Amino acid sequence: MMAGMTGEETRTAMSPPIRSSAQDAELQPPATRAWMTRVVIIGIVLTALNLRPAITSLGALLEEVRDGLGMSGSFAGLLTSVPPLCFAVFGVMAPRLARRFGPAAVVCAGMVAIAAGLAIRPFAGNTAGFLVASALALMGIAVSNVLMPVIVKRWFPDRVGSMTGLYSMALALGTAAAAAVTVPMTRALGGSWHAGLAVWAGLAAVAVLPWIPLVRARGTALSRDAVSAPASAHGVPSPSGAGQEPSPLRITRSRTAWALAVFFGLQATAAYITMGWMAQIFRDAGVPAGTAGLLLAVTMVMGVPLAFVIPRLATRLPHQGPIVVALGVCGLVGYAGLYLAPAGGAWAWALLLGIANCAFPLALTMVGMRARTGAGVAQLSAFAQSTGYLISIPGPLLVGVLYQHSGGWGLPIALMAGLMIPQIVVGILAGRDRTVEDEAARRR
Repeated sequence: MMAGMTGEETRTAMSPPIRSSAQDAELQPPATRAWMTRVVIIGIVLTALNLRPAITSLGALLEEVRDGLGMSGSFAGLLTSVPPLCFAVFGVMAPRLARRFGPAAVVCAGMVAIAAGLAIRPFAGNTAGFLVASALALMGIAVSNVLMPVIVKRWFPDRVGSMTGLYSMALALGTAAAAAVTVPMTRALGGSWHAGLAVWAGLAAVAVLPWIPLVRARGTALSRDAVSAPASAHGVPSPSGAGQEPSPLRITRSRTAWALAVFFGLQATAAYITMGWMAQIFRDAGVPAGTAGLLLAVTMVMGVPLAFVIPRLATRLPHQGPIVVALGVCGLVGYAGLYLAPAGGAWAWALLLGIANCAFPLALTMVGMRARTGAGVAQLSAFAQSTGYLISIPGPLLVGVLYQHSGGWGLPIALMAGLMIPQIVVGILAGRDRTVEDEAARRR
């Protein structure tokens, strides 16, 4: 598989080269470099598997958690809006932490935080403790969200699409698995929601292991240089930058960065609305509850294969606009179907919306393609994800308000379809062949 990936990303190869892991570790024996590469791949996959179970496992048992903790409906609504808020707030910290401690160390700490938070929250005993422990886990997810594109860019500069696809596929698999398995696993463990939630801490603990040798390693692409050293045209740090931390980019001066942030926010809005409300739309249309759950699972599972294909395709194109348009059209047709015949064509609409939700791996791929350096990727990833998750917070809440006050799904579905139009526009702008470093330099 690795041989098939090599040389496929022509767009990445056209960009000014950055220092690869092989160049960083050139003095190490080939066997050592190959071993470390395998460990990095394992670390990326295990990390991705852990970036959503904290959210979807809670959604599967939310009613039991509410009853067990005496949680009010308002507090439960607040709890569902906490993930994007934490992603926005804590994601901003990731580049600074990575410059100081190295990306591998920060991701390793993130996995520890996820494991600790998931182990503590079922036994916190009250809603405040449950919320604090959830925030600890979400903090680990937030910093890992931001740094995964950085690690992919630095360790696999010629395979950004393939590795982003592998990472996105594992993330989608973890999301779907936690949603589908949590309830039956809880029953198998005696019916206790505490055990059903806590069991996911074990998966996070396993994800800590591959990062430990990488944190201890020196002279690799996952050291502090991975986000602090600029890349010259020859693939090595410039002499003037040796031993110095470069000035951060003025990322807000880049139109591409803003376009990518808004694109990320709008696709996240659509994803959270889908996860939170699509099953209810089908149920209100007369679809049985069990079937509605299966339809939602189908939508989520669509991300597993497509999350691997779309990034590979994106890196072969000089402009990612055609993919943005194709995904957007699938979303518009899916929403039109939900409005006109929600029950009659339910399976088709679920498939189409599952395809539309694959804008997420496309956004991650464009983060790696729109910056040349490790520092640029770190800043762009933090800016796009933090700003994007802030943008996504009101969406699911607004859908609930419209549904409650209108008494039906016409206005909410119209809102979902309407948001797809600006998503397509900003996605086309974000997909243009340019880098944030060039734009920030031109606008000084």
